[in-house]
Amino acid sequence: MDAIVEAALRKWPNVPHCHGWLALDARGDWYMRDERIQAAGPFPGVKGSVIRHEKLLAFIHRNYAADADGAWFFQNGPQRVYVQLEAAPWIWRLRPPGAGEPPGVFSHTGLDAGPPDDAWLDESGRLFLHSALGTGLVHSQDIELAADAIESGLWRSLPQGVASLPTRPFSTQPQRCGYRLDPRDKPRFVGS
Repeated sequence: MDAIVEAALRKWPNVPHCHGWLALDARGDWYMRDERIQAAGPFPGVKGSVIRHEKLLAFIHRNYAADADGAWFFQNGPQRVYVQLEAAPWIWRLRPPGAGEPPGVFSHTGLDAGPPDDAWLDESGRLFLHSALGTGLVHSQDIELAADAIESGLWRSLPQGVASLPTRPFSTQPQRCGYRLDPRDKPRFVGS
């Protein structure tokens, strides 16, 4: 978190949280959802305005985190802006490997996720990976690279072969993985 954000939190500790105004889609794009967009329908059916301003995106990425109940937010100075998620809190991008090496896995915010320790498909065929950083969806443009790594056994902690990956219903995933798609929903995690 930025030092200026931490200072603002100390100076104004009781600023109300914001809900419904920021969303993250399955491709790692951020959307602003003003009152008109929120009234037009729920996310992701009605997305809003995509954020393209590089400095604003960098600020959001540096100050993106989760609370103890699995709701993700962007700490905007003293105000916590909760994020609606289309699929997962992280969208994984892959970097091509060197010869015989596995591809690098990075979050939509640029963080190194480290090697995946679990992988599965949902009923739509989307590929999810879990790593030390958390649970994320592999970006649609990187599916072929991820499938090649799984087929070749380059990620040693994963089963070799896409056909050997389990299929898990997407509807159960947020609860099982400890995050909330909509921060306004009550947390319902496995074991709680």
